[in-house]
Parts: sequence; structure tokens; C-alpha cells
Amino acid sequence: MKEKLKNIVDTFHKYNSEHMAAQAFGFSEDIVYDALVVAPSFTPYKLGMDNTCKVTTLKEGAYIGGYLVEKDGLNIAWIKIGSSAGNLIDHMALCAELSIKKLIFIGAVGGLKPEFNLGDVCTPSYSISGSYADTYLMKGSIKENMLFTKVFPDMDYVDTVIDIGKTKGYDIRKASVFCTPSIALEYSHLDEIKSFDTDLIEMETSSFYLMTDLFEVPGIALLVVSDNSASGTALVGRNEEQQNQYDYGRTVVLPDMILTLSKG
Repeated sequence: MKEKLKNIVDTFHKYNSEHMAAQAFGFSEDIVYDALVVAPSFTPYKLGMDNTCKVTTLKEGAYIGGYLVEKDGLNIAWIKIGSSAGNLIDHMALCAELSIKKLIFIGAVGGLKPEFNLGDVCTPSYSISGSYADTYLMKGSIKENMLFTKVFPDMDYVDTVIDIGKTKGYDIRKASVFCTPSIALEYSHLDEIKSFDTDLIEMETSSFYLMTDLFEVPGIALLVVSDNSASGTALVGRNEEQQNQYDYGRTVVLPDMILTLSKG
């Protein structure tokens, strides 16, 4: 991990006990995990991974959960977290002292342009930070801010993941993302958000890629389109065809890509 993340963890330890990942999620510091999956609201059960893998619930609380997914010698640590940049930063920081080979973020994303359909699987070309939480993570003083800064992933690794998807018949789409701090209030500011000309909107990927850089391991965000304000496809009230499209991305593409990327 980078020195900045080490300092974050060491300072946190001054006021809190050690073995944070064990206490919060049930993970062991003695295991080398092939991947850490970070998932707002999604559990491995919700993606149907218990149908093909051994899934063990390590710890579950009101808002978070820790799971171990095992298959063919793979050990995948999985954290279910609450939505928002702050939740992601806090809970990834708790896992910073684990031995992790890869980071995989999975979540739902809204479309801002009509060419994105329900169930499409996308990955950010960049994410615009719309949350002040990223300032706490990256700036030296909280009086500064990095609102609306573009955060870029490792594009070489993104292209590698897209190519892997193609070999399996999946069209993983590269798209720009605006990260909002509020789902309910984004609609009140939708015209202003659209002025940034991003393709998609969600809450956490700018923070995920900032944290991935500090972890110093390969990381990818895989997002399934769940709604689209430009085409009038609502988040709630899908018809059967729309639900099937969404379920294919969520329960077929995501689990397969998680296992495939964890092997590499």
C-alpha cells in the first residue's frame, strides 16, 4: 500500500483496535485473498454465486456484511457496504491490512444518455467526484476540496478487462460516470449534472479508484445499468423484459467476470 494509506490506517489505530477487517467482516489476516469484492447492497447470494461456489457468511450486521466465496482454490473476500462515497472509503480502509491481489467493485448505475440499456455492463473511463468525502481522502486539509475532479482508472487494466470480457462474449462498455452524493436529490439537479456530459451516474466509483491507487493493486469497477433518466426507464417498476435484461447483467456477467478476474 502507498504511504498515505499506511498513515490513514496507523492514525486510525491510535483511536481504535487492530484487526479491523476481522472485527467488521470476519476476514483473516493469515489468508491471501485472490480478490476483494466491494459491493454496495449486493451480496454473493443476491448474484446467485452460491449456485456455483461455496459461499460462507462470515459476519452480517444491519448495514454491512462479510462473505468468503471459494471455488477451485480461489479465496474471494466480499464486503457488502452501504451506498455512498464515505461508506466505501471507510470500509475499504478497514480491509487495507489484508493480503489482497485484486479489487473489484460491483454496483448498479443509472444511464444519462439513451444509448445505455438496462442490463448493460459498463466500466468507468473516468469518474467525476461529486462528493466531499474524496477531499478527506486525498487533500492535505479539509478546507480544500476536489469536487468535480476527474478520477481516472488504470486504463491499461480497464482495456485488459474489456478484452477478457470479449473472449467470453460480453460487451463491457467503457463510459464516463458522475458520482452523486444523493440519489433522491440528483433528480433536482439533473440538468446541471448532465452539463458535465457524463454517460452514467452512480455514487462510489471516484472513491473506489482513489482507494485502489492507494492499495497499489489492480482494480476494476463493473456497473450494471439499472435505470435511465434519458430514456424514461425507471429504477422501480420494471416490466418482465427489462427485469430479465437487468438480471442477465447482474447474475450472469458479473459473477462470471468476478471469478475470471480473480484467477488472473
